[in-house]
Amino acid sequence: MRTLHVRPYLYYKFLNSLFLGLSVGSIFVLYTPLKPSIFSLGGIFLAISMLFLAKFYNKIMNIEAFFYITLLVEVVVLLFVSFFLIFNYSYVAALLIYLGYQVTFIFGSYLVRMETIALKKTAIISFADIMKQKGYLVGLVLSYLFYKFLEYLDIADKQIQVYDLHIGLLALEIVIIFMIFRSFTKKVG
Repeated sequence: MRTLHVRPYLYYKFLNSLFLGLSVGSIFVLYTPLKPSIFSLGGIFLAISMLFLAKFYNKIMNIEAFFYITLLVEVVVLLFVSFFLIFNYSYVAALLIYLGYQVTFIFGSYLVRMETIALKKTAIISFADIMKQKGYLVGLVLSYLFYKFLEYLDIADKQIQVYDLHIGLLALEIVIIFMIFRSFTKKVG
């Protein structure tokens, strides 16, 4: 059985939201090749998948499942960032990245509910939300500064800017996965 360690988990939440803040602007460039109807299909897939997952809450509302689902979500993110860096811009890459994000969103409600159960105390839950917002805000500011710096260097092509950002996102995602392992440790004995 695993134990959740609050301090490393809070750092994980900060870094996870930092990733989101850094990457949020790049979505619009990454998804350019996709047709609007794809987003409708993705929404249908997401809603059906979330309904299906909710049926299993009685089996997965425990710390062990919380660890594995958290890890799964971050590994999916690592895979689609890596995929983008290898295969760059194409319709297939955009579609796979979109599907990857949809897979991570499927577990969103579960992760929020499980986090509330695992953290137990209102003060810690509040601090987790504060860490998330701080990470998101720092990510947005760093993203803005990164794009402005690239413009200053005369790198104005949006695709090059987003690609360069993803190099940093790959490194950040590796740290995020490391923090998951620090946050959830196996009990001995």
